[in-house]
Order: sequence, then structure tokens, then C-alpha cells
Amino acid sequence: MSGRDAILGALRRSLKRQAGDDAAVEARLKAYERGPVPARAQLEPTAQVDLFQAMAEEHAASLTRVASAQEVPGAVAAYLKAHNLPQRLRAAPDPELDALPWETQSLLTVERGRAEAEDTASLTGAFAGIAETGTLMLLSGEDAPTTLNFLPDTHIVLLKASQVVGPYEEAWDLVRAKFGPDAMPRTVNMITGPSRTADIEQTIQLGAHGPRRLHIVLIEDGA
Repeated sequence: MSGRDAILGALRRSLKRQAGDDAAVEARLKAYERGPVPARAQLEPTAQVDLFQAMAEEHAASLTRVASAQEVPGAVAAYLKAHNLPQRLRAAPDPELDALPWETQSLLTVERGRAEAEDTASLTGAFAGIAETGTLMLLSGEDAPTTLNFLPDTHIVLLKASQVVGPYEEAWDLVRAKFGPDAMPRTVNMITGPSRTADIEQTIQLGAHGPRRLHIVLIEDGA
């Protein structure tokens, strides 16, 4: 018996499980059983997008809607200007972000790659938006460095209306459809509003463990 077998055997005995129970556990894990879904998450697509915006703003995020991807650079530049931030952005090396017409914003400098200590604002895409709680689901990868989600003080996220789902379960269905039932990305980040804490005297402080600003640019792609 290997050390691994000994440890797993001890765990099995403490849980009062038999060796034959493994198949039942495996079957349950693959069943993807649904939990209770709040009524507010059971809406038609347009209403889901409206709910996502309302819930995101309730959690101190801001959101700008644009009609097409062509308007994204202008919306990003306008947000930075409105908050008196440098016209400089660290963007994920994502082909979809690269294809945006950044040349229309001559004062805006866009650099690609992982976040650096001096970066004040970052731009990433999102894998999904969850209307139930106004939450963004972001997946790590070569085109989506996780440092961009947490290191800069301002995080700007590009989201399409067609990426908005109702409950969390639908977002996880999309992950499984993309990667297969037995694989996952290295990191899945669920982001609801900017970073905050109330550890000190129960007073909310933004930016405690990550960005103090979360801004979402939502493309109304009509899907």
C-alpha cells in the first residue's frame, strides 16, 4: 500500500464510506445537480441584462452601455478622463481587445501583457456576466493574465450582452461546454463590485485587496 492509499483509506474510514461508494460519488459529481434558483434570475434575456446592471451598480460597480465594439475605445477614454486618471491602459493580450479601433483615441496609450506595479488601470474581457448577483466570471489563460484583475487600482471589463446569463449554474455550464467535463482553467475569478472590506470598525473601505474601481463596458450586441 502506498502512502496515498493509506491516507485515502483513513479518510474513507472516517467518513464511513466503503470502497464501492466511489462510483456513486463520481456519478453525483457528474450529475451537475441544480440548486434553488432565485426568481429574479429566471428572466428573459433583455431583462437579465437590465438585472445584471442593477445588481452590479448596487455593489458599487459602474457600467456604460455602447451600441457596438467600435465605441469601446471612446467609452474607456471617457471613463478615465471623468475620473482624472492617466490616459494609459494595460490590456489583456486578447485578440478581441486588439481588434478594437484604439487608433481613434490618439491620447490613449494601450500596452499589453501582465499587470505591472506602476499600472493604474487595466482592461480585460469577461467570460460571462451573472445577472443573479451582478457578478463577472473571468477565466485565466495566455490571453487573460489574472494579475490584471487585481493589481491596478482601476479595473475595466468588456462584456457583451450575449454573455449575460441568469443564475450561476448557467455560467458553469458555459465553462464545461468550453473546456469539457473533466477540465478547468487554472483560475476562475468571480468578481462582484470593487474590492472592499469592513474589518476595521465595520466601516466599508474600497480597494483593500484589489481594485477600488470596477467599470464595465457592456456591448449591446443584440444577441
